[in-house]
Amino acid sequence: MRGDYKTPGGKLVTVNFEVRDERLRNVQVTGDFFLYPDEALEDIRSALEGLLASEPAESIIARINQALPEGTEMVGFSPEAVAIAVERGLGRDDA
Repeated sequence: MRGDYKTPGGKLVTVNFEVRDERLRNVQVTGDFFLYPDEALEDIRSALEGLLASEPAESIIARINQALPEGTEMVGFSPEAVAIAVERGLGRDDA
């Protein structure tokens, strides 16, 4: 599955994943955004890995925020943008 979201600033966030046993698996997060430190991308991916596919956007956002190291800078995207991309990948058209 794949979900894309173009932020109001024009940056693209893409989340690719599979759903197995009602959970997100093999999650990949890509896009034309910037993230400091670079390693925080793995923290975002890990926060999504194993997530119940039924989780609401608010829970996705909270998991990402909890996973990010203090001082992380997200330039051109946000936890909300990632959550929207996940929801779109799950076919939630209102996202």
